[in-house]
Amino acid sequence: MTYTIQGKNNVYELVVGCEIHAQVASQSKLFSRAATAFGAPQNSQVSLVDAAMPGMLPTINAECVKQAVKTGLGINAKINLFSVFDRKNYFYPDLPQGYQISQFLDPIVGEGAVEITLENGTKKTIHVERIHLEQDAGKSIHDQHPSLSLIDLNRSGIALMEIVSKPDMSSPFEAAEYVKTIRAIVRALGTSDGDMEKGNLRCDANVSVRKVGETKLGTRCEIKNLNSMRNIARAIEFEAARQVEILENGGVIDQETRLFDALTGETRTMRSKEDAMDYRYFPDPDLPPLVLTQEFVDEIKKSLPELPDAKKQRYVTQLGVPEYDAGVITNDSDLTEFFEKLIQKHEAKLAITWLTVELFGRMNKLGITFENLKITPDKLSGLLDLIKNGAISGKIAKDVLDIMIENGDDAAKIVEEKGWKQVSDTGAIDKIVAEVVAANTAQFADYLAGNERLHGFFIGQIMKASKGQANPQLANECLTKFKNSQK
Repeated sequence: MTYTIQGKNNVYELVVGCEIHAQVASQSKLFSRAATAFGAPQNSQVSLVDAAMPGMLPTINAECVKQAVKTGLGINAKINLFSVFDRKNYFYPDLPQGYQISQFLDPIVGEGAVEITLENGTKKTIHVERIHLEQDAGKSIHDQHPSLSLIDLNRSGIALMEIVSKPDMSSPFEAAEYVKTIRAIVRALGTSDGDMEKGNLRCDANVSVRKVGETKLGTRCEIKNLNSMRNIARAIEFEAARQVEILENGGVIDQETRLFDALTGETRTMRSKEDAMDYRYFPDPDLPPLVLTQEFVDEIKKSLPELPDAKKQRYVTQLGVPEYDAGVITNDSDLTEFFEKLIQKHEAKLAITWLTVELFGRMNKLGITFENLKITPDKLSGLLDLIKNGAISGKIAKDVLDIMIENGDDAAKIVEEKGWKQVSDTGAIDKIVAEVVAANTAQFADYLAGNERLHGFFIGQIMKASKGQANPQLANECLTKFKNSQK
């Protein structure tokens, strides 16, 4: 379905390009040995290079180079064996050097592409223009002193991959889906943890509108630092409507950088948008050109893991997983890892239900992440064992799972302590059936007379009397046998 914006006099279409800043997964920064651990005390991970002390020279981190190449290969992009680091000059109080070391004309990764799945299930190719390596700035803190801004340089010098798309997206959904796809790829590759809550993956969206049928791009506005798929879509939707309103009223769009307020759902002006010439790029004299060998690239290519799209197709074609469920699982590397371990012992259908519906549903409701989840794949597999061998019913299993999430105990231990083992003794169930019928003689008379809807009523009463422990299949068999004996 084509996304359009209806103005008072004209219909407009949306054009979006995204710049994703993904923190490179490495133990040290791009040009120094300072650590990159999240949550460290302020200014505790700052080398003399990061603080721009006089005479301190940058040295490239080989692991960051390898991670950038791996990311490029993961999106089928051209790897440039020759690349150059440039100085991008601008002033921020938290940018000690007065410039950022980035890449401009000669990035480490050239053009590539990824496929996204649209709302109607069809595929669309989004082209990536480039990936370049750059260092992050520090952080300005404005809420810890009544009259001063404080500076934390822990992030100064941390390695980022800037993944720049072409303006191929034409709806808020497409933009969010593209970022989601890139995030899944870098997480699967292990080149970035993609944690948007920690700021380890951020998106700048370049948004413009034009009348339907026009080919010339409109003036774009950049929305900075979007930190969730939902906010990406919300910000683009608002910005598109804002630009249409301006144009319909005879105004012009100013090229600028804007911020998105998640509370109001609106964008606001941050600063006028700079062009490349405003940054006065020039090759960094302290860093020679980065020259790679084809052998280096080929070795990295051999080590690439199975990527989300290929994994999704394998789940669908080989395991019979519905495409939607396969997409949910492969979009999150933690879910994928959990699922892979479960299907070593259990059929995919059972694993999907208890992983994506039951476990993941509870995690979302309680705000639990895989980092603090007390249930391991082996423990969830143990719960599935009890369901498969008939030791507990599905209803009891849900209660067991609630306790497992709370304390992390094994399912078998919980079932034993609670006395929840499923009753599979036909003699015991026959006795319960007789007691339930005796307590509901009028209903049983109707049931005998042919009212089959009462079968469900009696099964419910049997399960209630057994405190949910009667084997449902045996309960059905015993009730049917008792009914036939009374005819």
